[in-house]
Amino acid sequence: MELMTRGELAKQTGISPAAIRYYEEHNILPVPRRRSNGYRLYTEDYVVKIQLIKDAKSLGYSLKEIKEILDMLSQDIEPTTLRRIVHHKHEEIERKINSLRLIQDLLSNLLTTTDQEIQVYLKSFRVTNQDEQ
Repeated sequence: MELMTRGELAKQTGISPAAIRYYEEHNILPVPRRRSNGYRLYTEDYVVKIQLIKDAKSLGYSLKEIKEILDMLSQDIEPTTLRRIVHHKHEEIERKINSLRLIQDLLSNLLTTTDQEIQVYLKSFRVTNQDEQ
């Protein structure tokens, strides 16, 4: 099994050594073994774990969720459990997409609203002398 330093791992995975250090400090990645000179030694398993972190982040998982997934994957886990986790995230993303579509529709409607309708709307927010009485 080939061992590599943090710098070599960073080059191989495309993330910075600082990010690797951050993941270790926050227990997202396990702390690796060390050489007698104190250098950390990483195995190929770290490449796989970092790729999972990168992929999960791109899918919208938080680092807390990623840590939980990595913890689960380090134990015996049933495929149905993993599918359930992915399904839950899929539903969450679908809800966000629907919410963003609603916002997009509202903004599109505003773009087609006449200036006169906008002026009437804006007047409802202005203080007038009648409001002061």
